[in-house]
Amino acid sequence: METDISLVSVDLYFIPVKTRVPLKFGPETLTSVICARTCVTVAGAEGKKAQGWGETPLSVQWAWPSSLGYQERCDAMQLFCRMLAEAWAGFEKQGHPMEIGSDFIESVLPKLLEQLNRERGEQGEPMPHLAALVCCSAFDVALHDAYGRLLDRDVYSTYNAEFMNEDLSCFLKPVQGANISFAGKYPADFFSSPPAKTMPAWHLVGGKDLLDASELTGDEPDDGYPVLLPEWIKRDGLTCLKVKLCGNDSQWDYERLINVGEIALKNDVQWLTSDFNCTVTDPAYVNEILDKLMDEFPGIYQMILYVEQPFPYDLEKNQIDVHSVSARKPLFMDESAHDWKLVRLGRSLGWTGVALKTCKTQTGALLSLCWAKAHGMTLMVQDLTNPMLAQIPHVLLAAYADTIMGVETNAMQFYPAASEPEEAVHPGLYKRRDGQVDLSTIQGSGFGYRLEEIKRTLPDLAAHYEK
Repeated sequence: METDISLVSVDLYFIPVKTRVPLKFGPETLTSVICARTCVTVAGAEGKKAQGWGETPLSVQWAWPSSLGYQERCDAMQLFCRMLAEAWAGFEKQGHPMEIGSDFIESVLPKLLEQLNRERGEQGEPMPHLAALVCCSAFDVALHDAYGRLLDRDVYSTYNAEFMNEDLSCFLKPVQGANISFAGKYPADFFSSPPAKTMPAWHLVGGKDLLDASELTGDEPDDGYPVLLPEWIKRDGLTCLKVKLCGNDSQWDYERLINVGEIALKNDVQWLTSDFNCTVTDPAYVNEILDKLMDEFPGIYQMILYVEQPFPYDLEKNQIDVHSVSARKPLFMDESAHDWKLVRLGRSLGWTGVALKTCKTQTGALLSLCWAKAHGMTLMVQDLTNPMLAQIPHVLLAAYADTIMGVETNAMQFYPAASEPEEAVHPGLYKRRDGQVDLSTIQGSGFGYRLEEIKRTLPDLAAHYEK
């Protein structure tokens, strides 16, 4: 098509961010993060050029759970980002971002990951595919943004037959025997129309978050932001709480759900979710907690809207039948939902919903969205504690996905100061009001960042590559 693009050059930056309070991921705790920010330059058929931007936090503990040291894993992910920058800049594919992105993820990313792990060799455990996707996502998001900016259009208005060379049947395959066809279908056919302008915001209750004054030690930050859960609920008008659990201590997990649930009931919170962070290996672990909760605290049990990813994220190696869990509550894939093929496998094992994340690439998130919706699965859009630019594609995905309930967004809890330049332009995205995020300031081409108005000084370039 005359709207097809090709890549011209890629820039990569690393932005360090420190948390104001620690965030616990299963057995690990996050106190800082490196955000990869990318700028991709593309050219159209007539030589016109445009730049697009993407960003993702390289959340090591989430993307690469391991006994390896944090710094070793973080260094490997940053090295992989540099390798990706060179590979994206030299990628010859032309077309729509969905076509370019899908081709890169399918044909280049696995080989590049093999190369990295081969070169690391003696350094031990290989970097997993999920971590590779997280690194890749910043480039893929930037590609989609650049396309919209080149055409001077909201990029979500381009996921249709007018702009795409291939329909979804070229990307997706339905379950065999299902009366489903992707022929003549495009991502836009599965979007919520019109997209939401405000959405309920889910607040993350981390494993180290303080629930009441009895837990105060005097070492808490005095920076004007809430410290205790009831303070957050009151300040932001929260109605939805996501509870991080450990998955290897059923008594602690059960008591945590009760303690958070009782605070929720006292403060007019409507919904809870439980997130076990991939640490459970037996469905009975989750079932026993849910059944006990239903018997002893039915009000709290009823507030649980869904259960998120209790089981190991490597779904192919851990094909656990989870129908018994999803018979009790909707069960959502998160870490294991790398792509639509794994969503298909998860559905066959009993998973009923998918938590989409832009940190697994915009291209992959949209394809998983379409496959899941076509097969009757429920959707959610989950956070990777997205600050700065990363927040905007994240909330837009939720606005178009028609989620089960709003969007998870928690960067304002753990590093609010990091996003102050972006918050000045998009106040409703970086501070929750009446339990909602407000997308009304997202305007213009690409992802509607309004980057020219955001007064942020970037660090020195980490990498630059051209064709």
